[in-house]
Amino acid sequence: MDWMIYGANGYTGRLTASEAVRRGMRPVLGGRSQPDIAQLAGELGLQYRVFSLDDPGRVKQAISGMKLVLHCAGPFSATSEPMASACIRESAHYLDITGEISVFAAIHLLHAQARHADVVLLPGAGFDVVPSDCLAASLVNALPAATRLQLGFEAGGGPSPGTAKTSIEGLKKGGCVRKEGRLKRVPLAWKTRQIPFAHGERTGITIPWGDVYTAYVSTGIPDIEVYMALPPATIANVRRMRWFQSLLGFGPVQSYLKKRVEKKVRGPSEQGRNDSDAQLWGEASSADGRRVEATMTTPNGYDLTVSASLGIVEFLLGNDVEGGFYTPSLLMGADYAASLPGVRFTLKP
Repeated sequence: MDWMIYGANGYTGRLTASEAVRRGMRPVLGGRSQPDIAQLAGELGLQYRVFSLDDPGRVKQAISGMKLVLHCAGPFSATSEPMASACIRESAHYLDITGEISVFAAIHLLHAQARHADVVLLPGAGFDVVPSDCLAASLVNALPAATRLQLGFEAGGGPSPGTAKTSIEGLKKGGCVRKEGRLKRVPLAWKTRQIPFAHGERTGITIPWGDVYTAYVSTGIPDIEVYMALPPATIANVRRMRWFQSLLGFGPVQSYLKKRVEKKVRGPSEQGRNDSDAQLWGEASSADGRRVEATMTTPNGYDLTVSASLGIVEFLLGNDVEGGFYTPSLLMGADYAASLPGVRFTLKP
């Protein structure tokens, strides 16, 4: 069946398109850059369509006939809603690889429309947030009475240009946790804790990771915090940003920082990805003091994104699924991340 990778000329899109072809899949490639998309399609022997997302009619026409769209073109804060809405109109399942809380919330608002159209909406089909969402679901399966969830991760190899730009956009918003079922804005690096990963203990700070939104949908746990392990010097720099956080939202400042990304960030090389992994940890606790803990080790986050998203694509193309908004664990099960190549999961008593 026909399906599309949109944003195929980006860092993650290219990796995903190449792996799809290696698996014998034949996606249509989509994107905004005629030269880049045409060149990649020629290299991989695939069909392609060139279009931007600023004309709803053009988007609808471009994805006509598609069974599914895997959306890899950020920043998702600007691109997700136009593509998701077009997918609903054209009865095509929608996946993306966002990790932004605001994007999860916006796509969730389309649940009723998607259910009526029998279209699956699943943002966060990659490293954001497949492994952490499945980790959270596994913890709650082990402790159904859990009322508090803490997740942590450490990702090696460096960011892609798109990830770096998204991080810059997020600085102006500060941090975010979930408290008593509600999203709560907090300062940057609001809390610090030691995280006992499988490979050793690291210091982490709270960050506005997508699980603050999705883990609540998946598990119903009302209090959720997500931590990212960082070197002490980086943590100190993040804390200093609190003093001029308001400036980080100004257009000229955002433009300057993003231009620096374009000049300096290329994304990890193949060797860099092979030489790095990602570590995850989670703990769920109940009001009466019981707790369960788990760790997970995965390949580099970009390689995990490729295998996780393509696995979900294959599942949706091969199965009839009732439409609506899903998280990875709600669609694929809590064990999905652990089933992916190179993933090791340990649930501690």
